[in-house]
Amino acid sequence: MTARLSLKSYFLSFAALSSGATFLMQQQAYAAATVSTPADTKADAKHASLQPAKPAASHKKTQKQTDSNREVITVTGSHIANSHIKSPTPISSLNQQEILNQAPSNNLADLINQMPQFAGSQTPQNSAYSLSDGTAGINALNLRNLGPVRSLVLMDGRRITPSAITGIVDINTIPQQLVKRVDVVTGGASAQYGSDAVAGVTNFVLDKTYTGLKVSADSGISDYGDGENEHAAIAGGFGFAHGKGHVLLSGDIAHQDGIFHVSRSWNVNGSRIVANPDYVAGNGQPYYLRVGDAGTNNVMPGGIINASTGGVANSLRGIYFGPGGSVNHYNYGSFSTSSVSVGGDQNLANNNKNIGLEPQSDRKNLFGRLSYDVAPWMTLYAEGAYNDSEYVYNSGPQYISSVSLKGTNPYLVDALGAAALQNVSNVTVGTTALDMPYRRTDNTRNVQRYTFGGEGNFEMFGKRASWSAYGQYGVTHTHEQIYNVMNTAKIANATDAVRNSAGQIVCRSSLTNPGNGCSPIDWLGTGVMSSSSIGYVLDAPWRDQRFQEIVSGVNLSTIPFATWAGDVNVAVGGEYRDERSSGYVPTEYQSGWSVGNYRPTFGHYSVKEAYLETAVPLAKGLSFNGAVRGTDYSTSGYVTTWKIGGTWQPIRDVLFRATQSHDIRAPNINELYNAGTSQTTTVLNPETGLTNTVLATTTGNTRLRPETANTTVVGAVITPRYVPGMAISVDWFHTKIKNAIQQFYPQSIINECYSGYTTFCSAIRPDPTGTRDLLINASPFNFAKLETSGIDIDASYTFPLRRLLRDAGGKITIHGQATNYLKYVSDSGVGYTVDTSGDISSGPPRWIYRFSATYSTDRYSLTAIAHGISAGNYSNSYIQCSGTCPAYNANYPTINNNRVTGIFYFDMNATYNLPVEKIGKMQIFLTVTNLANTSPILLPEGGLEADETYSNLLGRAYRGGIRMEF
Repeated sequence: MTARLSLKSYFLSFAALSSGATFLMQQQAYAAATVSTPADTKADAKHASLQPAKPAASHKKTQKQTDSNREVITVTGSHIANSHIKSPTPISSLNQQEILNQAPSNNLADLINQMPQFAGSQTPQNSAYSLSDGTAGINALNLRNLGPVRSLVLMDGRRITPSAITGIVDINTIPQQLVKRVDVVTGGASAQYGSDAVAGVTNFVLDKTYTGLKVSADSGISDYGDGENEHAAIAGGFGFAHGKGHVLLSGDIAHQDGIFHVSRSWNVNGSRIVANPDYVAGNGQPYYLRVGDAGTNNVMPGGIINASTGGVANSLRGIYFGPGGSVNHYNYGSFSTSSVSVGGDQNLANNNKNIGLEPQSDRKNLFGRLSYDVAPWMTLYAEGAYNDSEYVYNSGPQYISSVSLKGTNPYLVDALGAAALQNVSNVTVGTTALDMPYRRTDNTRNVQRYTFGGEGNFEMFGKRASWSAYGQYGVTHTHEQIYNVMNTAKIANATDAVRNSAGQIVCRSSLTNPGNGCSPIDWLGTGVMSSSSIGYVLDAPWRDQRFQEIVSGVNLSTIPFATWAGDVNVAVGGEYRDERSSGYVPTEYQSGWSVGNYRPTFGHYSVKEAYLETAVPLAKGLSFNGAVRGTDYSTSGYVTTWKIGGTWQPIRDVLFRATQSHDIRAPNINELYNAGTSQTTTVLNPETGLTNTVLATTTGNTRLRPETANTTVVGAVITPRYVPGMAISVDWFHTKIKNAIQQFYPQSIINECYSGYTTFCSAIRPDPTGTRDLLINASPFNFAKLETSGIDIDASYTFPLRRLLRDAGGKITIHGQATNYLKYVSDSGVGYTVDTSGDISSGPPRWIYRFSATYSTDRYSLTAIAHGISAGNYSNSYIQCSGTCPAYNANYPTINNNRVTGIFYFDMNATYNLPVEKIGKMQIFLTVTNLANTSPILLPEGGLEADETYSNLLGRAYRGGIRMEF
């Protein structure tokens, strides 16, 4: 709501929020205005989403609409408050009707992530193993696959309180039932919005003047009878004091059942990568083979002997233990390595079954807004938001590939007999310990945000001007806990079992310290571990982390003068931001655990910024836009960012646009001060050809410098007058980031070490506890560069069905979007570089696409959606070949099959408006996702054998519900 200002017969008010310009439409023109996208307000030629203009959802008014309580339009991508300026920056939008008709779930992030501009976003589905960094369960958007930390998320143009010390924002914290529009700015926007906008900006525009009451409820389930979910939401708004004041309230609650055991048939495809036993240097054979019908052979639910020493070496290898400790002999199949077998008993291991497919989640949101016109030139407002969420994961079974048992271990002697162990000094057992409960991650997160501000309009230089100012306080509390985690010291004590003088099996340590509480553990079989031993070795480490952000900003938009071509618009402003983190972890939980090993992170930085932006008309159809921002970080000093751009519209049907920007991102608190987080993963060891289990530990680096990016975007928008309702846009983009803040991950570290870069070898060491094969340490540092380029294509066409069928009613809207990633190169400046575009494991797919077609009438609508990615490689580091392979290179090893399939999903959505207009509006809806029940992209990996980022893991799913508005 904005203060009234009468100018002749118009009611024009402008307010420049810190995110972008806002303004009120002419009173007479309001009903016909196209307000569904920012492009509609800024140019005749629509860009990016190109969705046909639709009026905002109408609401039953609880009181007479007044001049000061008219709907405010937020323009994303600029601080300049002028509706007639054509944006040189591509902006894609989702309007309210698209959100209602096309959302695949009750979570808005799932719809946004189908847009091709987003690649590699973090979701609750793919963050199950974020055990130690506090981000499990977060929906964080990732523009251009450049990382969520380089994608700025705004609400009504203001920053949203981050949900983790990494600075990423959980989309779940946004009041989704009030979202009127989602605008996505692709291309650098640091000059307009500050740090973090290297890849672009996603702005959630709320319906701040909504008047009425709306209620919705929905529920869903998968075709397999699992994954059940429920969601309910309510929102309402009303005016008071003759329209000077307005109150807006909303709340929603959602629950998702967890799927803690994988029963899908696709997860037993048995595809793995192993060293080629026939490879000899120079014989033309690939170094690696991708094989089928394969499975893990070095860990079993009840344990398997992988090695034995003393007597005949490895004479006991292959003995595995079943129910009640039964002794069996493993069939290693036609071919095997020390960790993988092809054929034989390859399906006995359970590490790909006893894992989670979907987390259990609960989330609650509350949002409130109060605004009041205190003067014709001033409106004051206050906002408050509260979000509470909990995500519970099955993070996999216990996994130990090297439990060391003495040849005299009484459990071993009882299982195999003294004769079989004659001269045997030691055996090594691998187990997933079926008797132990799975590791369960429970992350609870509480995010609060409070904003106070004002905005208004006045006259300056004889022209309209607008101002805004605000202050915001936000705080995030997280409680991270991992249940059923092994204590490495207690595991060692419980494993070292002996018989006491009474013939009882006890811990060796208890002989000298009877009160130490140790209970011996039997690793040999299922159904054999005692509850006392399980209780002794397992515990639940936890961490409390607090993140606080204070932001304040002031903005002024005015027209100081005009040239012969038109008004020159200028916006100036400044922002101050303070971020700090603190936490607590009991000393006993900071080290000595198989996973977790939480450390609290303490850190702080502040930043002061000032900007100037201008839009200058140069000639008819030709305009210039420029911005510059000075930024001073308490940690890294002063930097300058800038952006220039322009548009040229030689004829009504065609608009050309181009921008060049220089952007920055300073290291966040996590990158600077991370006290240490750990993650368990696997690597393919190039020296042995074996798959090793690794615990990777990452710590902060206070020597990091800000990264700088240069982004170029050139494109055109075509809106042919002879085909009303059609719009097409094509944009080429190129981003090159220098001093990119990145880090090497375990597979890269071990590859570089093997290639002769000895500095990487110092980060690798064996795990002395035997819980994993290796320990690897890593920290972020400034890479030489990160570079990506590609092409965005967007086309839409809306037409009344009567154009095809004379007497038919309703209209058809067709919309297609696609992004072709031409390049994605990360260059550390040390070692080798690989273009990972089309690499499903570490880069963006070559093509990401989405198409929708909607037929709508006043009574019902039907929408069909197709989306997916193109086929590609498992890893672009591999060279695929068969009998004429080049010489071995550790950075580019050869493999017989490197291809992975693409994916194509088909969804349907139907809505029907019930004939109850006398009491309000009532709509029922049904959504079916993955209509063909298409399997996910399958990968040659153990554990979950599918891609978790671009694939649908649940299969066909149904969601139905009702929406009511009064």
